[in-house]
Amino acid sequence: MYGAVRGRVSYGTVKEERAVAQMPERRQVSGGGRVTRRPLRVVEVTGPSMVPTLYHGDLLLVQYGVPVRPGDVVILRHPFQQDLLVVKRAVERRPGGWWVRGDNTFAGGDSTDYGVVPEELVLARVRARYRPLAKGQRSVTAVLGWAVSALRPVRSASSRLRAR
Repeated sequence: MYGAVRGRVSYGTVKEERAVAQMPERRQVSGGGRVTRRPLRVVEVTGPSMVPTLYHGDLLLVQYGVPVRPGDVVILRHPFQQDLLVVKRAVERRPGGWWVRGDNTFAGGDSTDYGVVPEELVLARVRARYRPLAKGQRSVTAVLGWAVSALRPVRSASSRLRAR
């Protein structure tokens, strides 16, 4: 239904887990010559709404307060349940905010259900996905396969997305 992140979440939602050292995506100088940093956080995905890009249990490195572009995977507050954080793909900017979609069309819980999401509800952009090692993965082959695919950037898919 919804894509989630670690903290307190349900399907297609996200649970906020912990802060990571604040590292800037780009260094930006504010008026006083001070470098401003964008906070990074680790969140956990719950639910199937972003399969095959993200799976239940994946950990995401997200950056708050950065600009969003079409095709980015974003963390947002659900328009009707604002205590619920969800993870979706920002498809296009429309009057009034962003049109967002889940990569799993069968899961629902995106702009086709609740319309355009106001800009102020889009909180963060996903930078990378980390897939934890499963409990049963003990063989050398399984661990090597995991190591190759465990950490990867979450890429834009804007060329294949169409808002409906």
